[in-house]
Amino acid sequence: MRALVVSDLHANLEALRAVMTRMRRKKYEVVLCLGDFVGYGAQPNHVLDIMRTLRGRKVYIRGNHDRVAAGLDDAEGFNNAAKTAALWTRDRLSAPNRRFLRELSVGPVIHGNVMLCHGSPYDEDEYVFNVHHAAQVLALFETPFILFGHTHLPAVFSIDPHRNVRGFAVRDETTVKLEPGLRFLINPGSVGQPRDRNPASSCIILDTEKRTAQFFRVPYDVAKTQSTILKAGLPQILASRLQFGT
Repeated sequence: MRALVVSDLHANLEALRAVMTRMRRKKYEVVLCLGDFVGYGAQPNHVLDIMRTLRGRKVYIRGNHDRVAAGLDDAEGFNNAAKTAALWTRDRLSAPNRRFLRELSVGPVIHGNVMLCHGSPYDEDEYVFNVHHAAQVLALFETPFILFGHTHLPAVFSIDPHRNVRGFAVRDETTVKLEPGLRFLINPGSVGQPRDRNPASSCIILDTEKRTAQFFRVPYDVAKTQSTILKAGLPQILASRLQFGT
């Protein structure tokens, strides 16, 4: 399987457009989205309209911001800025997009030999940041390739037959070879709100047959996105952090 993997779009229309333009001539069979289509950004309906109507095969799961924006949960676990944006989004979703969010599958979802989850396979709100967290996930699930988002940090973790777990953050654009005999836990980073001090959108193309994960960084018009956030009256931090990728 050759898949375009995106996550954490966060209602950032300019970022999504830039990513899809960059990927236009790339070959892939399916689009996998690991959740958080909305939240933080000011163009949720635009982003959802694009993702709902993409041609070809697609497998999507929900994220924690999708859950709250769809009215399936409150925002009590969110910080003030995230809560404000989630409730603002809830009030502005079109009927088709609200229904789309409410009907999204809850991870984990298996597609071929790949597992999709938002936070971790056992908790969509859990952050998997380091080798210790990754080891817990990889010890419990035997799927060859596990994809996760939520942290907004591109990363690759692996476990060998002796249960040794390794991991590293992915900087810039690169192709990671996924060695035979290992199982992998991979985060594609965030399209809409990168947090690894690189403001460019992040995504991957995963090829499970060639066993490669190709990481892309795609610049977009940050200033235009910031303007839409501020004009919508959303918290300023949601605009300012985009400039620095934090």
